[in-house]
Amino acid sequence: MLRLVALSILAAVLTMDGGAPVAAAPVVDRLGVPGPLQFEGKPFMLAWSAAPDPNYTKQEYLPAGQELGSYRQMLLVERVTGNVKPIDAARMQVRRLEQRKSTDPLVNMDLVHNPDNGEVLLDFIVSAKDAAGNVIVEWNAYRYAPARGGKPGVLLLGLSRRSYGTADARTFLGQLKALRPEQIKALAAAPLPQPR
Repeated sequence: MLRLVALSILAAVLTMDGGAPVAAAPVVDRLGVPGPLQFEGKPFMLAWSAAPDPNYTKQEYLPAGQELGSYRQMLLVERVTGNVKPIDAARMQVRRLEQRKSTDPLVNMDLVHNPDNGEVLLDFIVSAKDAAGNVIVEWNAYRYAPARGGKPGVLLLGLSRRSYGTADARTFLGQLKALRPEQIKALAAAPLPQPR
């Protein structure tokens, strides 16, 4: 299964791949954020989780009717504990994206840092081909925030949107210019989940 989102920013901090398993397994709420999460009035249910390291946990949420291998829209909640700040996590992802440019000509990104609250917003676009050679285009917006309460670290609230196939990718990229600012604004204003 193709996992572009597995290049998540927080995973980069620990240099681990958080890809979802191919086989279905019971979904475990590892963060105390079972969902549904609300985004723009739409509920997103917990669909997958992993804790590949004691300091790193990731959960993925989908709207009704969507599946991990073919989703159109996903929310992500990730937490990394330790001596890492939001800007550090975002810069790690920027480095990974810069490296990806040699094999993915579509890679493009923008980073905004708010020093007043310590939050960082990184949005980026990537592409890949599935096993059959069909193009998949993915746009992500990741909001990094300092972890509140408990152990120090970083909390990520992310949004991922995908298109599948050349025709769908063209439409998606054409709509992204208008969609991007709206989605970034909504993500920046969304309440942050409160993991336990």
